[in-house]
Amino acid sequence: MKYIGAHISASGGVENAPLNAHAIGANAFAFFTKNQRQWFASAYTQQNIDLFKSRCEEFGYSSNHILPHSSYLINLGNPGEEEIEKSRSAFFDEMSRCEQLGLDRLNFHPGSHLNQISVDACLDRIAESINMALDRTSGVTAVLENTAGQGTNLGHTFEQLAHIIDKVDDKSRVGVCLDTAHTLAAGYEIRTREGYDETFRKFDEIVGFHYLRGMHINDSKKELSTRVDRHDSIGKGVMNLDLFSFIVNDTRFNNLPLILETPDETLWAEEIQLLYSLIK
Repeated sequence: MKYIGAHISASGGVENAPLNAHAIGANAFAFFTKNQRQWFASAYTQQNIDLFKSRCEEFGYSSNHILPHSSYLINLGNPGEEEIEKSRSAFFDEMSRCEQLGLDRLNFHPGSHLNQISVDACLDRIAESINMALDRTSGVTAVLENTAGQGTNLGHTFEQLAHIIDKVDDKSRVGVCLDTAHTLAAGYEIRTREGYDETFRKFDEIVGFHYLRGMHINDSKKELSTRVDRHDSIGKGVMNLDLFSFIVNDTRFNNLPLILETPDETLWAEEIQLLYSLIK
């Protein structure tokens, strides 16, 4: 079965996320565990936690169909000592928040070398950061999101994702989220049947489907190999509906959160229905 939703707002309290997801007909959802553009946030109250859990139960959302997203400020490969400590502290906090909410995964962008250390050194530092976070928490998987490769961002090749995973001690608590727009911009042609099949053959060979914990379903404003991260609404960018049909009819993506991060939230309910309509 396919579980399709969107990255919805948790404004006013994390307990509002399940309500907002239900309102657009989503049976999966993503949200920020705290303000994504601030380093610090107030701790959850017991009421926040209890309401979140009860509303998830009320609307039928299980933890394996919820894909929380970490702050954009976090860079687990930051070459600066003071900066890496700040990022690690924020990441540990977000992993703990997921643990408090009874969620089993946290999606994050791997990190950037900022032209100050080598690619391999940065990838090793990201893995070290993950190991530290896993030591401090329990039950939550660190989910690496593939990137478009913009600037000095890493994680845009399957080899880079595999490098990080290889250095993580507890392989049962590391995973991957694939973003369709990022995948195309990074240089993987996924819009044709042949390109799609070859891309996911490579993914399985280099990373492994057993590490996949979710997908971001986005059209793209930018073309193949541009390494620019610009999402578009489904059917309005440079992709075609064939790609999205491939995904929703691919049993390898059953029982995973398939999350829209498209820019016009007024279209999310319509986009969810469109994606379901493509199932044959």
